[in-house]
Amino acid sequence: MTRTIAEGLTKDTRLCLSLSGRPGNTGTRFHNYLYDALGLDFVYKAFTTTDIKAAVAGVRGLQIRGAAISMPWKEEVIPLVDELDPSAEVIESVNTIVNTDGYLKAYNTDYLAIVSLLRSHDVDQALPTVVLGAGGMAKATVAAVRDEGFTDVQVVSRNPKTGPALAEKYGYTWAQQVGDDAPRLIINCTPVGMEGGPEADALPVADEVVAGASVVFDVVPRPVWTPLLLRARDLGKETISGAEVMSLQALEQFVLYTGVRPDAALVAEATAFSRQA
Repeated sequence: MTRTIAEGLTKDTRLCLSLSGRPGNTGTRFHNYLYDALGLDFVYKAFTTTDIKAAVAGVRGLQIRGAAISMPWKEEVIPLVDELDPSAEVIESVNTIVNTDGYLKAYNTDYLAIVSLLRSHDVDQALPTVVLGAGGMAKATVAAVRDEGFTDVQVVSRNPKTGPALAEKYGYTWAQQVGDDAPRLIINCTPVGMEGGPEADALPVADEVVAGASVVFDVVPRPVWTPLLLRARDLGKETISGAEVMSLQALEQFVLYTGVRPDAALVAEATAFSRQA
């Protein structure tokens, strides 16, 4: 299913891209697999940047159809677009920009993915929960757990400004570190454990915190088995991976960019292909 330049790319081919602090191949393989399978005249490429304002201006000026936005720019791009979809406006975080004739509308498909996974894994809303982090993904996650009926939730973040603000917005508590009351559900929304990062081999919480949990959810997309998930698996805990988040949110991005919703079997094929990266 490889598209050659001579056969597949023309002046009319539409470009979509991702902007990430640590770009990888997973999203690129997912989207391009579906473009090829469905015969769509699109191509997808991953980028990073040192100037997010210029990058978004390029999306607008070059008529790039869509852009996936990852850490650390999910809030920074907000003033650079023309309109926020409610999915992004409510949580003040963007992970998708769609360009229609130079008009940029921003969405957040992370929220939809988190909700879907909490439901499909039948996670008990009564579990004492910690959400680690206070950035864009944490905002989507805290909104999702609130909307799914979780009541005993603590936002754990070292940032004394964004952490309390996020917790207060949704009626939860905040702490700078996990306390003595070990959570039963851990959701990691920090970059700790991310492939290629400075803490790629680290755990975001102490080992005894992992041991006290029953469900461990790591939104870090690469590797599929982060140090946190590996430790949780070794301890016999239920795990939910960032790779699952990536697949679900990428599907919604694909639909926004192309107007086409692939069937479940094809999405499963694209997901398996993307994870070979």
